[in-house]
Amino acid sequence: MSKWLSVAGFIVVFDQLSKWVVTQNLVLGERVDLLPIFSWVRWHNDGAAFSILSGGSGWQLWFFVTLAIGFAGFILYELRRLPAGHWVMGFAYGLIMGGALGNMIDRIATGYVVDFVLVHYGDYYFPAFNVADSSLTIGAAVWIGCMIQEARASRANA
Repeated sequence: MSKWLSVAGFIVVFDQLSKWVVTQNLVLGERVDLLPIFSWVRWHNDGAAFSILSGGSGWQLWFFVTLAIGFAGFILYELRRLPAGHWVMGFAYGLIMGGALGNMIDRIATGYVVDFVLVHYGDYYFPAFNVADSSLTIGAAVWIGCMIQEARASRANA
């Protein structure tokens, strides 16, 4: 379990360090184009992914903090139950926990999450994101993949 908590800790540190670098070098709203499809930006998001619930009256902050704490508790529970050798699922849990806690720290400290990676093509823009968002997304995709694999194996053995 400790190695998966270390993964989560690494994500939190890397996430917070990357956001610190952005806030020290870019002003809010600034954009630096690095490639035709990739830019660094400094945007603040008080909502969730794709700015869902952004601009609310403030209740969403504590909703997302509570959600992050709930997910962290669930992941701790699952890590205790995780059989030895299930390293892929342990890694996914570490990624999810690290991402959830990284963004939670932002919300508690500032009331918003710092997003800074912008991928775009022509007039099409993917919503800006950060290390924590990436970690959550990759962890969730791996988790879903593991669940699908387990379901298929279960059906094959039935």
